Parts: sequence; C-alpha cells; structure tokens
Amino acid sequence: MNPNLNSLQAYPFERLRQLFATVTPNPAYAPISLGIGEPRHATPALIKRAYCDAIMDPQGGLSVYPATAGVLGLRQSIGRWMQRRYGLKLDVHTQVLPVNGSREALFAFAQTVINPAAQHSHGQASIVVCPNPFYQIYEGAAFLSGAQPYYVPSDPDRNFAQDWDSVPEAVWARTQLLFVCSPGNPTGAVMPLDEWKKLFDLSDRYGFVIASDECYSEIYFREEPPLGGLEAAAKLGRTDFKNLVAFTSLSKRSNVPGMRSGFVAGDAALIKQFLLYRTYHGSAMSTVVQAASIAAWDDEAHVRDNREQYRAKFAQVTPLLASVLDVALPDAGFYLWAKVDGLDTDFARDLLALYNVMVLPGSFLARETRGFNPGASRIRMALVAETAECVEAAQRIVEFVQSRK
Repeated sequence: MNPNLNSLQAYPFERLRQLFATVTPNPAYAPISLGIGEPRHATPALIKRAYCDAIMDPQGGLSVYPATAGVLGLRQSIGRWMQRRYGLKLDVHTQVLPVNGSREALFAFAQTVINPAAQHSHGQASIVVCPNPFYQIYEGAAFLSGAQPYYVPSDPDRNFAQDWDSVPEAVWARTQLLFVCSPGNPTGAVMPLDEWKKLFDLSDRYGFVIASDECYSEIYFREEPPLGGLEAAAKLGRTDFKNLVAFTSLSKRSNVPGMRSGFVAGDAALIKQFLLYRTYHGSAMSTVVQAASIAAWDDEAHVRDNREQYRAKFAQVTPLLASVLDVALPDAGFYLWAKVDGLDTDFARDLLALYNVMVLPGSFLARETRGFNPGASRIRMALVAETAECVEAAQRIVEFVQSRK
C-alpha cells in the first residue's frame, strides 16, 4: 500500500461520528443538523429539465463516452459566466477545464503539480501551504502527493485573514503549491486585493503554484461580490494568470451537490498538464451532467434567489446566536464560525444530548501548530436547511448556552 495513506487523519465527519457514538440525543426535540455543509435548498427546475432532456437524447445521453476536456458548449458557457461575473475573457480552448466538482479537482491538481522527487536542503520534502483552519482535502492532497503540509493560522482580530508573514522564508523556498480558500471555509473571510498581491509576489519569488478554491463565491452578504483570484490577477496586470488556477463549483451556487460539476480556469500551461493527468485518471464529466451544467451556468436568476434565501436566513439567525455567542455575519459562504466557552467538543456533544442539534467542533477543521489549534473553542454551523429549521436550531442553542451559565 502507498505508505502516505498512513499520514491521513480521520475526516471531520468520521471524527464527529466517533464523538457522538455514546450520545443519546434528547427525543423531546426533532433532530436538526448544522454539521455538514451540504446545500439543501431546492434544485432549480431548469437544471433538472436539462438533465432529463439530455438523458433521453438518442444521439448522446448515456450512450457515449465523454471527452475529458468536455464539450465546447460547456466551456463556452463557463467562459460566458466568467465574463459576466468577473469581467474576464478567457480562451475556453486552453484556459478552462470542466471537472467533477471542486473537491476531486483540488485533490487531483496536487498530484499533477507536486514533484515528489524534488529534494531540498537536508533532503527535506516539498511543502504544500494551506490555511488553518482549512478544508481537509488540502492536507490529504499534500500527503498523497508526497509533500508535507504547512499550516498558516488565521487571525480572529483581522477578520480571520491568514498570517502569511509568519511563514519562514525556508518554508516558502520548499513550497510547490499553495491552497487558498476565498470565501473561506469555515470562516467566510474574503481575501482583498492587497493580500492577493502579496501571494502573487511570493509566487513570483519562489515559483510555487496557487490553487484558489472559490466554491462559495456566489453566496455573499454585501452588495459587492467577493473578489476572485483570476479577477485579482487581471486587476494587477497578470493577464496570463501565471502559476494560478481557480476552482469553482455548481454545488453551492446552484444547489446541485449530487451532480458533481465544476471547472478550473487559469494558467494555460497548468491547465494543459492537468488535462493530461485527468485523461489518464479517467475523470471525464458525463455528457448528461454537462448539459445540465450549461443550463446552470447560463442562468443567474436562480443564483440571485438562492443568495437572497441565505441573506434572509442569516439576518434572522445571526442576531439570535450573537446574543449568547461570539459570532458575527461572515463576508460570504453559508457557515457561522462561533467562539464558545470551554472545549468545542464538549459543547457539541452536550448540545446534541440536550437539544438534538448537531454542530461541528472547530478543532476538527484545524491542526495544532506551535501549541495552538485555531479551531479550538469554536464551532462551525452550516445554515443550509430551510429558514424555519435554522431559526429553531438557533433558539435551542440560545437556551443551551443560557442553561450552562
């Protein structure tokens, strides 16, 4: 077996299952889960119609092998969306590649980029830099590519911005790949242009690739949408997107997590190599999913409606929770990242036992570095259910917190 598998830690939801293994939820309350970030708003009818029409197409549907690069119509649809959303005109033949959701693409991209044979001073392995807390795929992708992850803590006093200045020069010198997530999971923080400039300058100096995870980009609470990585590059005159690839998904934007559809875009040289990897990896998107994806990318009405649902929900839930917890409306995304008294694991376990509400301990989403876990004493709440259910969960959490005082 690949020995790097031994480096993988249990996934957060497996750790959650283990944490709750001996907990008996209070049967007086109906169960409510705020633990998993799985969109639960209704899938738009236009996407389902496109999917059904494609599956019945006698000339296509399930009767043909899909091309790894995807059909030109999908890449053109993605290109139109990038121009509407970010004002970017991409070459859809060389700078866009459909993928089966951002999760598998983020993992596979590291396998493409990392050179496991690269040796640095004292025979040390290459490094993959990632935020802390973080989406655990970044860590797994690093280990299984033969690299070592390096965790950059976020600063709660600066809207959870990553402390890039704390990274030693010796670490940057060994870095081959940097994962960034904006809007962030779990914090919801959005990276401003000056932070992007800092990362681009570091990439130019040390030669590493930047993978920008932007799957929450269409759920935001301010009038101005979040800045994207490619958009930031273009604003700074980096129109070739050197060493930069952005990852985007339909799952959150269009409420189709089961469709597994997204795309990567950016540096044409990196996209070319990633396409080569994916051709051998066997990760082509079904033509049926491609047809439904075209319908999704070409429509903004359902995205605006989805965003308004989240805005209305957060407007009701956030003040309730802020009355008893240290929590505030994030820049974007559908998570609340709250500070709690005591251990986050005790809070989550007791909340489930007494009020039948499930939340995710923040320490499960982070790693201890320099004696500190930046997720400790925090919980992540995914407000993905309908508004009434999320409000009910918030009211129970308020009662729970007040009962502990």
